[in-house]
Amino acid sequence: MAKKRLIVSNQSEEQVVGERSPKRRLRLGLVGCGEVTQIMHWPSLYQLSDHFEVTALCDVSPLILEELGKLWNVGTLTTNHRELMARNDVDAILVANPNAFHAEVTLDAIAAGKHVLVEKPMCVTRREADEIIAAQKNSNVVVQVGYMRRYAPAFLDGCEAVKAMKEIKFARVRDFLGFNYLFVNPTSRVIRDEQLPESVKNDTKLRDEALLDEALGEQASPVLRRAYAVMLGLSSHDLSAMRELLGVPNRVLFAVQRGGGLYMAAAFDYGPFVCQFETGIDGIARFDAHLEVYGNQKVVRIQYDTPYVRNSPIRLFVTEDNGRGGVTTLDSNPAWGDPFVAEWEAFYENIMENKTPKTGPVDFVHDLELFAEMARLMREP
Repeated sequence: MAKKRLIVSNQSEEQVVGERSPKRRLRLGLVGCGEVTQIMHWPSLYQLSDHFEVTALCDVSPLILEELGKLWNVGTLTTNHRELMARNDVDAILVANPNAFHAEVTLDAIAAGKHVLVEKPMCVTRREADEIIAAQKNSNVVVQVGYMRRYAPAFLDGCEAVKAMKEIKFARVRDFLGFNYLFVNPTSRVIRDEQLPESVKNDTKLRDEALLDEALGEQASPVLRRAYAVMLGLSSHDLSAMRELLGVPNRVLFAVQRGGGLYMAAAFDYGPFVCQFETGIDGIARFDAHLEVYGNQKVVRIQYDTPYVRNSPIRLFVTEDNGRGGVTTLDSNPAWGDPFVAEWEAFYENIMENKTPKTGPVDFVHDLELFAEMARLMREP
């Protein structure tokens, strides 16, 4: 990432510092201005303008920077993330560039004394995770991983409902959905750079491959690499939420992949019960994602919708015996709002109150450990 020069700034650092007090309004630098930043993060930050002010943008594409700088009225634009971090008018960083660069940018932000909200996955390998944990431990900054599903009111209410269950008999985590473009193209305008140099794309690909070599071994098949990439992306949301809802499983009973790595199934051992995991990505424009916990007289289900259509309701369903030989079902949308907004609100609170995020670096390691064990089982004949 750190290759090029600062492109433009129409405000001096002294001017910006004098405008807002960082004790009340955090000044953000956004590293990576692609689809997720444009569709989800920027509208969330605009909604929380009393908490945040975006003062700098960083991306490998000068074209995207120029267009977004005009649209968002942000003057400081750079293709070099380290120049962004050196600025005095940046208190915190969003890391939303390609996965292969997440660890590097996060470590540089910590070294610069900036708070970090890093999109999932925090990193690709355990070595990177250990480096981030060590760096954060020796700093005074907050590092929060972008697991927005875990901040949704329906999920939090669902966790409370599961805690109140006398016993759990079975659990299921399911996530079948269409490719992202099926949701994005009809609903959003995304500024892209179709002329991005091939050398930039190749740099990202080479780093991806090197990190996958480190995580899986150089002999890992292309299919296993693809499955691991799906784990880091989509499945990290599912298993992270599973861990908060049910705890860390004792072990992975089995794990398999099919369909070139796009379809996976696994079972997690929780002692008295098993949690079944199933996922797949296809060409159908629907989003079927839920966590479901079965008790003897109650079933709790948390149902997610696509994040690419903001404020889509995340619902909680509680089905239980009504004591009269029948069934009562609660269908709840606990609160309107978007989980990305909720995670940014939590990030602000964690910084201002010096709290440890529940979705911090140490928490993320549990997912890497599950992915590693799943990949090991998938590798076996």
